Amino acid sequence: MGLDFSLYDKVFENRIRLQIMSVLMANDSYDFSSLKEALEVTDGNLASNLKTLEKEGYISVEKSFVDRKPNTRYERTEKGVKAFENHLTALENLIKQQYK
Repeated sequence: MGLDFSLYDKVFENRIRLQIMSVLMANDSYDFSSLKEALEVTDGNLASNLKTLEKEGYISVEKSFVDRKPNTRYERTEKGVKAFENHLTALENLIKQQYK
């Protein structure tokens, strides 16, 4: 019996994007600086992976100012939640298949 990869999402093959979505699934929103610190990545690496998730429609971006400093916050979208849950289901199925 072959494996069903229909729920697998290649966007989450990248560990940084997987970590970003994991953080956003556990929190309502997260700002850029906090994500950078939590994931221990560079500004450029984080920004490019956030942009990919945004282009896919998996996260939304809100820019504002806090004490005259720019603040960028990210939230998961419904599309992102569904894609992430499907991806986790695909990984769980893959693991289960290995133990049959």
